[in-house]
Amino acid sequence: MTAEVTLQRDALTVVVAPSEDAMARSAAELAAQRIAAAVQQRGRARVAFAAAPSQSRFLAHLRADASVPWEAVEAFHLDEYLGLAADAPQRFRAYLDTHLFDHVPLARVHYLEPYDQEPEAAGRAYAARLAERPLDVACIGIGENAHLAFNDPHVADFDDPELVKVVELDLACRTQQVHDGCFGRLDDVPTRALTLTLPAIHAAHAIVCVVPGERKAAAVERTLEGPIGPDCPATILRTHPGATLFLDDRSGRAYRRTPGRS
Repeated sequence: MTAEVTLQRDALTVVVAPSEDAMARSAAELAAQRIAAAVQQRGRARVAFAAAPSQSRFLAHLRADASVPWEAVEAFHLDEYLGLAADAPQRFRAYLDTHLFDHVPLARVHYLEPYDQEPEAAGRAYAARLAERPLDVACIGIGENAHLAFNDPHVADFDDPELVKVVELDLACRTQQVHDGCFGRLDDVPTRALTLTLPAIHAAHAIVCVVPGERKAAAVERTLEGPIGPDCPATILRTHPGATLFLDDRSGRAYRRTPGRS
């Protein structure tokens, strides 16, 4: 495949790129457009970012895009571990600082900080910030178990009354953190986290979902071909008219040779 393939799954637009870098570049271009449009329309953009190795190329292209009005962007992140040392390099704050926040002149960064207060209180404080106005753009990924943020299947709720909550991480989610090289062994991976809920993500005006890699291919097929419901949390993307899913040649392997598949 030498060119992008675009297809539709319910309300969701899917773009399959010929390589991970091509995927990341296309996703960054769309995210930049959505951020700039929000600033033009509302004076400031509220943008949430996922923290994972799968997002690194996307964030590199985005921070290099001179068209992004970063000085008018309020940044959020999707989730954060509980139980790590406050200075642990695996913290999502540390990842986002390294890959984006330290490189661009943001108007404000809203850190999800469960380390200086009780976790439920930290969640309520973050939810209050989110409740001020829906996100303009959510830049997210999909997990190997089809989670969004840390909404694993056993805790995912399409009608969750909360915007942020404490969750127990399932085994597949924790194992992915080892696969990603973030932790050396499963016993080192935290068992609990704070996460934005599915309604908090779904409320964003635009969603840019970036999903590279062979290990994500099965979750992608479940997301695009299976029934919509919390057993496969990422299927909620198929109900969002402003969502675009970007795949590379490995995560989108089922669609590389069948651009007309429906």
